[in-house]
Amino acid sequence: MSSPLPPAPVRAAHVRASGVHLSFGGRPVLTGVDLVAAAGDRVAVVGENGRGKTTLLRVLAGHLPVDRGEVRRAGSVGVADQQLPLGAGDTVGALVDLELTAVRGALARLAEAADALADGAPGADDAYAVALAEAEALDAWDADRRVEVSLAALNAVDDRARPLGTLSVGQRHRVRLACLLGAGHPVLLLDEPTNHLDAAGLDHLTERLRAHPGVVVLVSHDRALLTDVATSVVDLDPSSDGRPRYYGGGYPAYVEARRAERARWEALHAEQVAERQRLADDLAATRNRLRDNWRPAKGHGRHTRATRAPGLVRAVHRRQEELTAHVVAVPPPPSRFAMPELPGPGGATLLRAAGVGVAGRLARPVDLALDAGDRLVVTGPNGAGKSTLLTVLAGDLAPDAGTVTRGRSVRVGRLGQESDPPGRRTAVELYEERLARSGVPGPGLGELGLLDGYDGRRPVAELSVGARRRLDLALVLAVRPHVLLLDEPTNHLSAALVDELTDALGSTPAAVVIATHDRQLLRDTGPWPRLAL
Repeated sequence: MSSPLPPAPVRAAHVRASGVHLSFGGRPVLTGVDLVAAAGDRVAVVGENGRGKTTLLRVLAGHLPVDRGEVRRAGSVGVADQQLPLGAGDTVGALVDLELTAVRGALARLAEAADALADGAPGADDAYAVALAEAEALDAWDADRRVEVSLAALNAVDDRARPLGTLSVGQRHRVRLACLLGAGHPVLLLDEPTNHLDAAGLDHLTERLRAHPGVVVLVSHDRALLTDVATSVVDLDPSSDGRPRYYGGGYPAYVEARRAERARWEALHAEQVAERQRLADDLAATRNRLRDNWRPAKGHGRHTRATRAPGLVRAVHRRQEELTAHVVAVPPPPSRFAMPELPGPGGATLLRAAGVGVAGRLARPVDLALDAGDRLVVTGPNGAGKSTLLTVLAGDLAPDAGTVTRGRSVRVGRLGQESDPPGRRTAVELYEERLARSGVPGPGLGELGLLDGYDGRRPVAELSVGARRRLDLALVLAVRPHVLLLDEPTNHLSAALVDELTDALGSTPAAVVIATHDRQLLRDTGPWPRLAL
């Protein structure tokens, strides 16, 4: 754990969204969102990928206008989104200065007000008091020290002359997060802040968010962080009436309430579908009786059948009216993730690594063997070589030392930490091409429950980061691998999908290797063997 830091004083911190509606290209993204947070509140925004979590943060930050509704903020806002604001040629120091703009500005205004006060300028007393209150709200004098503490705790580069282009994606995000944690903003809006953090960094982030005296609005797949930090939850997932839900009592209370609501939703929808089917069956049976009574006569019952016919006609009309009136008002619940059946041949070892090492990236030689159904969790701090090891096992990087051998016809699938650059092809096109290239029959993209039809038909460049991550997972599963290598598999995925994926990984006959810092995933895979780097 990092050394404790005194929280900066907060005089004003408030975020309020009322009835927020927003559509993109005619497609609703946010529908009637209500959110209220005051100093001391830490609100988790949850929902499946593509439900508008990042969009809501942009709305709250004032970066995106709404179609309808109202958004209000009090206090300066610090935003950690999934895109860095500077380019590869800028330095670490430039990023620090950018994120501390509010601090630098407050100190500059205080210095100007002090000079005016010393010169006896008219109104200088009031101007100095305003400038002093602003600097105190940010605890501006201590901001640089807080940033340095967070840089160290997050294992981030502190050389301010270092170009950002020489840092990994994870390093750049850790520098930015350290700046935001030190800047003293009364309002923090954080989008997936745990990505690229190791255990020590996660502990520091948790500590700082719990100690933050202002408002925190947090989007994260990290269920452990949500459990430790969130005081309330806004769920953007579809509900039985189509509106977002607000839950008090923290994340565990939300999980239980959401589970109960989902069960009620599924039961109510099933009841309505069954009732509509019963009415349809009644209508079909009545029509059959009517048809039988209008058959050409045989024998002495001709008159009897004819007199019954008008009553049956009225019954058909009545059943038709009942069926038309009985609309299934409750929409079907969203689909769940469905892991395809992966192969797990017994007998020979699927994959073996002997003395594998990569200079500067995987210093200690690694030996391992994977058979069907084997499980392994690779752990270690950032830079220990976890991603490198998985890349070597997949055959995407040749080791400098040692060997990797695979069984005959063994297919290996690797999910990396980052998506490939998005293009204009659709998710369905990429998935079907992967299936065709592999020569292995597999389920259609829609059958996996990862992307809905709308996202499947969109160019990948237009998908959210979370939707692209779901596509990455689908592409890995498309080849039905014997060995599944997953590098930080929970990054950018919703908590509900992570739970479903974790359950599926525990029962698949394929061999599974996971590299992760996700504390809840580590707990859920507690019985799995560990390889510590």
